[in-house]
Amino acid sequence: MAMNPYLQFISNYAQLIRDAKSLPLGGFAPSPRPALKATAPRVLIFSPHPDDECVIGALALRLMQEAGMRVVNVAVTQGSNKARQPERWNELKAACDFLGFDLVATAPGGLEKITPETREQERELWSKHVKVISDILSEHKPRAILFPHERDWNGTHIGTHHLVMDALKSLPPAFECYAFETEYWGQMSDPNLMVETSTEDLGRLMAALSFHVGEVKRNPYHVTVPAWMMDNVRRAEVVGGQGGAPPDFMFATNYRIRKWAQGNLNHIFSGGKFLSKSQNPASLLT
Repeated sequence: MAMNPYLQFISNYAQLIRDAKSLPLGGFAPSPRPALKATAPRVLIFSPHPDDECVIGALALRLMQEAGMRVVNVAVTQGSNKARQPERWNELKAACDFLGFDLVATAPGGLEKITPETREQERELWSKHVKVISDILSEHKPRAILFPHERDWNGTHIGTHHLVMDALKSLPPAFECYAFETEYWGQMSDPNLMVETSTEDLGRLMAALSFHVGEVKRNPYHVTVPAWMMDNVRRAEVVGGQGGAPPDFMFATNYRIRKWAQGNLNHIFSGGKFLSKSQNPASLLT
């Protein structure tokens, strides 16, 4: 009887993951980045926690590298452990410096209690938080924003979704931007965009994630990001339609793209799209 070749494949795969856990954490020289114009259009990432900019930031990284856009990571919170907040800020700054992202704080130590419960039960505090985000949007006038979708499971992720949406609704009707909703803890039922990530970019994102030393020492989730991106590709029919041909991607991140205009999120195309690594992501913003 022939030996099962998949047993060796799985053994090698498991060993690769084990070996990756011993790789260095942070401390790498910054990645190459384009020379950005002072007038470069801006992309804002509204990160619920330090590290989200690395996990879901593949599209933002491509917009910077291929479309010459300035990426600004907005640290909505700095985690719930107050004792760790200064250290997490330093880790976050190092990760953003490595990737070439700008970094903006929402408040010393970050905003607190960013949850749906706060939105419902502590209206005055929530309004203050919304004002912080609306001021950042007004100041930076982004061409595009990234923020979690409404069912991203984690309470702070869901809270950040509502925080950004409430801030958008508070702005004048003339304010417009492209909105990319992201997923990590909870998958979207209706993503409409799959963005391929090259091995080079995935290596950059993993290295940046390793700068969050305190988090990945506790749980080395940075080494499983490639598997997560491979699973994103598995969901190609969710993006492109049941029975459709899957793209020839190894790694990808799924998003839901719409445009905020006249006080609403508006669909800009029907069906779903696949953006390969050979296509300029600026084509999404036209």
